[in-house]
Amino acid sequence: MEINFINETNKDFSEAESIILEVFSQFSSVNKLFNIIFVDDEKIHEINKTYRGVDRVTDVISFALNDSEEITGLPEESLELGDIFIDIRQAERQAKLYNHSLKREIAFLSVHGYLHLCGYDHMKKEDEEIMTKKQEEILNNVNIRRELV
Repeated sequence: MEINFINETNKDFSEAESIILEVFSQFSSVNKLFNIIFVDDEKIHEINKTYRGVDRVTDVISFALNDSEEITGLPEESLELGDIFIDIRQAERQAKLYNHSLKREIAFLSVHGYLHLCGYDHMKKEDEEIMTKKQEEILNNVNIRRELV
């Protein structure tokens, strides 16, 4: 697993990068590549409005290069999955709102975005249940649980 980090803000994201690398270390044998781009409220708002028609800030947006395959169906050869945009300010606000750590929120958003890159979605209740279960499984594997702070 290879993750390219791109910082489009003036904030230091080394701690967030470490958290994300910890989460995805469980996939070390997977030969996949994706980008995580850290952005601010204004940039994610612009992306959300332009590409989703939603005129507000959001926490994470994924752009998959191939929307047709799920994680279990990915070919063995190297595959570039796409881009995940994370708004760290929104992540900070949500960590406070949900009363859990920023580490947990960053880990969750990166996994959520990754699963979208792999073809998962939550448009239907059944799909949401599958995606939620997979997110929790991935986070539990590295002992990042929903804990109150």
